[in-house]
Amino acid sequence: MLRSSRLSRTRPAAIALVVAASAMLLSGCSGEAADPGATTAAPQASETPIETTPAEPTETAEPPVPFAIECDELLTPDQVYAFNPNFGAAPDFAPSGDHLVAVVEDEAGTACGWVNQTSGDLIEVGVATPPEAALLAHQSDAAMNSTPVPTYGTPPELEGYFTQADGSGEAQIFSGPYWIVIRSAALFEPGDAGKLVADVLGNLPAA
Repeated sequence: MLRSSRLSRTRPAAIALVVAASAMLLSGCSGEAADPGATTAAPQASETPIETTPAEPTETAEPPVPFAIECDELLTPDQVYAFNPNFGAAPDFAPSGDHLVAVVEDEAGTACGWVNQTSGDLIEVGVATPPEAALLAHQSDAAMNSTPVPTYGTPPELEGYFTQADGSGEAQIFSGPYWIVIRSAALFEPGDAGKLVADVLGNLPAA
């Protein structure tokens, strides 16, 4: 009985030794602990220069094509008289209205004016030959903000529009390279501008 008791006391000790050995082996598999005093070197920048692709140049708007014509050629004195005998040349004329100003300032065109000797009302006519993209933009603007007038001509060779705003009627005509703007307080409806439109178109050089 004494021998049996001694064996029973030695078994737990042996088990403890086995467990301790296993723990040491396992701790050896995890690798050495990091040295808290060690520092990690910062990554060094590459000494090889990085090639960059130059940015593509942005597309610039095509410059306008200047268009010049004498006022007596744009509308002859006889044509002005036939429209209304009270109208004559306006020597101090300056274009008004956004579209007529754009004809001169944005598209390097020509604008002329005739004044009613009684009322002081003006007939203003502007003509420009904008680059294709600008011409299409003006035409789109007219289509969105004015009323189409088929009596001015047959699309697509000619497209005409009319609108009334701020006490003046305004016709816009697009024919070939030409953008034509006719504006006057004497124009109350599309038909009032019909003869002026025909006269101006007949006086412009063939495109």
